[in-house]
Amino acid sequence: MNGLLLNILLALAWAALTGDFSPGSLLSGFGNGLVLILFSQRIMSGPNYIHKVWRVLDLFVYFLFQLVVSNVRVAIDVLRPTASLRPGIIAIPLDVRTDEEIMLLFNLIMLTPGTLALDIASNRRELFLHTMSADNPDAVRAQIKNGFERRVLGVMR
Repeated sequence: MNGLLLNILLALAWAALTGDFSPGSLLSGFGNGLVLILFSQRIMSGPNYIHKVWRVLDLFVYFLFQLVVSNVRVAIDVLRPTASLRPGIIAIPLDVRTDEEIMLLFNLIMLTPGTLALDIASNRRELFLHTMSADNPDAVRAQIKNGFERRVLGVMR
């Protein structure tokens, strides 16, 4: 059985047993189900589900952190009296291959201020990214590759 489906069923069973179907009770049941699956993963299908949950949480927390940092950077750049922006377009080689992986990476980049994913090469090996600070293209590439792309691959594969 799929780990997420099992966890949802355990959350619903918890809510039914307690007689409370409030969001707090369902969340508590989901957490209890996660702990139950964690301790019974050797009997069941293996540790993949628990690892996926941690990878999704890691991607979510990383995205929120990048969202805050990029908002602060854009605000500082906009409020500066002198223009220090060096916009540019950077080609980033991709390790993501499937449509879902590319779409998730593309959307995560689009949602962070200061960057704009423009296009994917026809061979699907490069992403063209517009950034407000293209002073160091290698640093931008490394940030995308070691940040979003690595986490997207961890979640999707």
